Amino acid sequence: MKIAIAGASGRMGRMLIETVLNTDGVTLAGALEHAASPALGQDAGLFLGRNTGLPITADIDAVMAAADCLIDFTRPEGTLVHLDAARRLGKKIVVGTTGFDAAGKQALADAAKSIGVVFASNFSVGVNATFKLLDVAARLLSTGYDIEVIEAHHRHKVDAPSGTALTMGEVIANALGRNLDDCAVYAREGHTGPRDANSIGFATVRGGDIVGDHTVMFAGIGERIEISHKSSSRQSYADGAVRAARFLADKPAGMFDMQDVLGLK
Repeated sequence: MKIAIAGASGRMGRMLIETVLNTDGVTLAGALEHAASPALGQDAGLFLGRNTGLPITADIDAVMAAADCLIDFTRPEGTLVHLDAARRLGKKIVVGTTGFDAAGKQALADAAKSIGVVFASNFSVGVNATFKLLDVAARLLSTGYDIEVIEAHHRHKVDAPSGTALTMGEVIANALGRNLDDCAVYAREGHTGPRDANSIGFATVRGGDIVGDHTVMFAGIGERIEISHKSSSRQSYADGAVRAARFLADKPAGMFDMQDVLGLK
């Protein structure tokens, strides 16, 4: 499978390029960056000391034409431009970008009617196993426990709470028969009054080079259950994204997530 990488000079982009280059059965087909990137023209493998023969470019159509699938972990505005090109050229896309609004999510759903799309807030196998554990825990601890989601990421992350934290909240809310939009609490300050027993709270930490830490606390009377996932490397995300791209090989169209890729549904 021929895979192109968006955001090629970023931290995640470089990890994805390295993973594709080191994975049997896939080849690097292109490296995409925005038009103002200082990395334009550099070989995609320069940071590894390797010559891939593929210069980093802002030519979306050229990159997409050469690839079977694009992996995109950038920002919503860029991803939507790439999504449009993928749809227009009939190419598959794996999206790990977070922070989409309702219109952005609808654009992904619309594209999935004609191309294969894997869209997930987190591509780590461990995180997706955690989602399953949270579903079970929420059902068992449905009464008498207050639920809080605590997440921490590096200082450069631009959206909060993280997409993974929001997915955790959605998994729990669905298990409890609630709508997250109706029960989520994202900020507390001043005189807040007693905690609403039906709420799901979120707390966000940003600092340093934290790759990604997530903990869900089920706080009862006399006991507390915590389910945590901590990332020390982006490698697990890159491995999962490449796995997702390969999953799409025989999928002409449709919207999928990592639970589909891992056969957990």
